[in-house]
Amino acid sequence: MATHLIQGRTVAMPVRVRDAEVCSAFYAVRADAARAVIAYSGLDVAEIVPGKAVCVLLFVDYRDGDLDPYHEFGMAFLVRPPGVSGPGGLRDLRRAGVFVHWLPVDQPFTLEAGRTLWGFPKELADIELRLGTPYKRCVLRRDGRLVLDILIKPGVPAPGATVMAPLDAYTHRDGITRRVPWSVRARGARIRPSGALIRLGNHPIAKELSELGLPRRAMFTSTISRAAMSFGEAVEV
Repeated sequence: MATHLIQGRTVAMPVRVRDAEVCSAFYAVRADAARAVIAYSGLDVAEIVPGKAVCVLLFVDYRDGDLDPYHEFGMAFLVRPPGVSGPGGLRDLRRAGVFVHWLPVDQPFTLEAGRTLWGFPKELADIELRLGTPYKRCVLRRDGRLVLDILIKPGVPAPGATVMAPLDAYTHRDGITRRVPWSVRARGARIRPSGALIRLGNHPIAKELSELGLPRRAMFTSTISRAAMSFGEAVEV
């Protein structure tokens, strides 16, 4: 079993999260704009229909895990596996991975661990989560500036969404693109069409989201009240 030393603590692989609450909104955005945003990674976006890619905005309350409790926000894109070419569409979605473009957190230990172990683009930010109301809310600020304020309304139960297929996450740091094996077990999953309200602030990331052509309505939203996750060893691609 591989181990790593982070801030004087030994972290064993795979890293496990035993309990987390996850809220996600999936948006159809301009593929050309999304492609330009992640060009530095060498990866290509998956197009669900010609000219449209998928941007995922998510926030997570990590309650029990190997990297301690913390809050996280993510901005990610569905991408093709490295080296895949040809027509897109539904074939792209069946084999798509997730490229993590931005991943602010609110605790320094997970910041260093995420950067060191997997190359995740973690930054310290002020992440306010309100999860005990009918709407799940995340208010994200960085450097004292509002990035966004997003509300997600849980939908109908999705009892079949318990063991999700293993999914590859991709990261890029220090000129290296990495693949991170990632698995999720979900309890209390819900899904609904649309279901999100978002207000963008004046931070540069908010401007980047606006330039993607982020629509007023999400394609769909999902919430998971109890999630367990496993993150494997990163591999260069």
